[in-house]
Amino acid sequence: MSLRRVWILVLRYVFIYRRSWVRMLEILFWPTMELLVWGYVTRFIQRAGQGELPHLITFLIGAMIFWDILYRSQQGITLSFLEDVWTRNLLNVFCGPVRLAEYIMGAFLFGLLRVSVTLVFLVILAWILYQFNLFSLGFYLVPFVANLLVLGLALGMMTTAIIIRYGQGAEALAWGVPFLVQPFAAVFYPVSVLPKPMQMIAYAIPCTHVFEGMREVIRSGVMSWSHLGWAMGLNLVYLAVAMWLLVRMFNVALDHGLIAKLGTE
Repeated sequence: MSLRRVWILVLRYVFIYRRSWVRMLEILFWPTMELLVWGYVTRFIQRAGQGELPHLITFLIGAMIFWDILYRSQQGITLSFLEDVWTRNLLNVFCGPVRLAEYIMGAFLFGLLRVSVTLVFLVILAWILYQFNLFSLGFYLVPFVANLLVLGLALGMMTTAIIIRYGQGAEALAWGVPFLVQPFAAVFYPVSVLPKPMQMIAYAIPCTHVFEGMREVIRSGVMSWSHLGWAMGLNLVYLAVAMWLLVRMFNVALDHGLIAKLGTE
């Protein structure tokens, strides 16, 4: 064994990470997100009063199912795009008459199919194992799920835009972007357990209002329509920003020949 060759290989990976801020960020990203999420879950459990404790398991199971809907809808866009990158088919797609909007819509509809299959499986499994009935949310289930799907679409377009611009070095964001908002979105705990500055960020995220609304329905059987209104309004903003960013990055990629490079490297 040559220690010199081993050291050269180590330097190779160091140079790759040094030139990619995305890879450098990934070193700290996952541990930080896990510490934030489960730290605040612990704080929520410690602070839970008699009014919260009877619903605690229901809150967590419902939140897990809702989070999976958001995550899978985002993945439907991003992973469909990456599949074309990995198979070197991206250039072939855009050499044809396919428009960017058509490509994204096709990926979203396929992602929606995947979400539907996953959702049905999780609902059945939660009922068998925990006697949790997601349909106990009644009518509110429809707008809740719809808002999560729209936010997943927006996050998927944002992620795809970044990958188009920065290349395969940014592929880690395909899995990381949803978890970037998870600590602030109060998925498994109420916003009230967050510090005040983080609460301001939380209320600016559409899915926060969905998870808060879900817990309110489980707790009392009714929901404040302000949560639904804020979720819908913020989703429109996120969707508009995501569309603008994707079109912008796609045009930049075309101007600099990045699509051809991304599709063949």
